[in-house]
Amino acid sequence: MADIGSNSEAGDGWRISAFNGALLAAYFIPTWTIIAFNIMVSPIHSFYDRPSVAIALFISDNFHWTAMPTIRLAWILALARVTTAAFFALFLVFLTRPSIRKSGGCNEALAFALAIGSVLSFISMVLAAKVGETEALRIHASELLVLLGTAIVMAVEKPAQATVEATAPTGQLSLQQP
Repeated sequence: MADIGSNSEAGDGWRISAFNGALLAAYFIPTWTIIAFNIMVSPIHSFYDRPSVAIALFISDNFHWTAMPTIRLAWILALARVTTAAFFALFLVFLTRPSIRKSGGCNEALAFALAIGSVLSFISMVLAAKVGETEALRIHASELLVLLGTAIVMAVEKPAQATVEATAPTGQLSLQQP
């Protein structure tokens, strides 16, 4: 693993974005799954816990909803968190297969997890700023920064390339060989 960024046999195909995504998955899968299951078990009580309090306070202050629409919104929030955790878990499963990891086939699952998680963290961060919840603002800003950092690494990292065999004529890839 001396050569993390390359696709050579010595580097085992580990790219910086894959390693960074695995670290993110180690945080987001257990954390967001626990938050989502707490919301599923007790929607109103868990909706007002620190990870979701910004959305809950904004909704209760501005929309004056009854219990059922608030519960439905809490369940949608839990579904978004579970979906993000599921995409991170799918990314980890794909990451364990060397052929998928070397070809970059696990990047779509990571991209979906980053997109859903970034949108949810951004909305939560903006709502936390509006309702004045500084601790929730710090949590969501931190989550958004690590998600966007990984997305930037994925964007600037070179794409995975097919290897050219030594016997292949110039201009032809090994995949074009019979």
